Amino acid sequence: MNKKVYIQIYGCQMSERDGATFRAMAEGCGYVTTTEREDADLVVVTTCCVRESAENRIMGNIGHLSRWKRQKPGRILAVAGCLVQQEGALERLRRRAPHVDIWLGAFEQERFTDLLREGKPGAAVAAAPPAGPPVEPAPLAERGKLSANVNIIYGCDNHCAYCVVPLVRGPERSRPPRDVLEETRRLADSGVREVVLLGQNVNSYGKAEGWREDFAWLLREVARTPGLWRVRFTTSHPRDMTDALIAAAAEEPAVCPHFHLPLQAGSDRILRAMNRGYTAAYYLEQARAIRRALPEARISTDIIVGFPGETEEDFAATMDLTREICFSQAFTFMYSRRSGTAAAALPGQVPREVKRERLRRLMALQAEMSLAWRRSLVGSRQEVLVTGPSKSDAALLSGQTAGREITVFPGGPADVGTLAPVLIKEVNSWTMFGEITRN
Repeated sequence: MNKKVYIQIYGCQMSERDGATFRAMAEGCGYVTTTEREDADLVVVTTCCVRESAENRIMGNIGHLSRWKRQKPGRILAVAGCLVQQEGALERLRRRAPHVDIWLGAFEQERFTDLLREGKPGAAVAAAPPAGPPVEPAPLAERGKLSANVNIIYGCDNHCAYCVVPLVRGPERSRPPRDVLEETRRLADSGVREVVLLGQNVNSYGKAEGWREDFAWLLREVARTPGLWRVRFTTSHPRDMTDALIAAAAEEPAVCPHFHLPLQAGSDRILRAMNRGYTAAYYLEQARAIRRALPEARISTDIIVGFPGETEEDFAATMDLTREICFSQAFTFMYSRRSGTAAAALPGQVPREVKRERLRRLMALQAEMSLAWRRSLVGSRQEVLVTGPSKSDAALLSGQTAGREITVFPGGPADVGTLAPVLIKEVNSWTMFGEITRN
């Protein structure tokens, strides 16, 4: 009887891809995937350390897994990713969670298979990324799915004052174009119809290596992969956005008209303190350039409130820019102080109650903006990639538009896995509702 593996994922889409990689590697060792943690013989937790709240939640869950381990001898618990990769974190984590069998840093995925096969759980963490181009230990980890994530660049060279990513993911390293294109081709051959190109900053693809094949070039090549219907990408740094990239998105039919472009703040003073490398006016012009080329483009964003030194005037600038751009979606966060980052030592740390109140106001505004955006789509026909039953009502189907709006509508099993034309009839701030137009 095959042993079972359960993957628990925290964090960004790159962490989701890490989870898919570990699942594929475990299956290569004879495990089968289960959706029930209590049934598993192996649990792999992929982690995030961008915010303190995420770290605390992850460590709480890992603590609860000690009971899961005690219930059945021979169970294995593995913890991997950014949380483990933090400088000096391994010994601290071992003391807090001695029941964990395998600790794997962000650059040690390839050791996972050996540790499982040898039956000698141990610990591995890398202090720095390996030299040379990154190699995927399981490049086709998401084959056969409707939508799949494809890593194209690792690490980050931007060193934003609040961010631990360069400390745990290392400097930018791009996968060779031939590897990315071969993976996307084979994924499409397996039935994948949408790929999401991933990186901390996809706009910097090939920059550190000095390649002529930049991200705009790669995006066009991937979009022309036979069998692929849609191509998405995330995340884009505003400073590295190019006219060539906007043109590629506008001219290649398979590229979805959706740009995730983190703003972080609307105040130039705060943007400088964050080391973002652009002004609010520059960001606004980038948004306008996107919509000139793609009037239907959706622009989503990340925004941090309560960065050290942020005044009410600074926050008002963020609110004003949010109103002007009208983001289709915004991921909003309170600033989280992270050890080792430049911002951790800055004066003017904003009280938590002030951050919480500003976050509440920003979220309320963005709910209005999201609703206004979706209302503008009522009466339109949107092409929806149908993924399956709706999570809120299994009698209905659900999918995403090219602009990444979740859409719910009646339909049958034959519609799943298709691109369905859906007439939008009503909306709320998060979801659109409609019906398939069959003629």
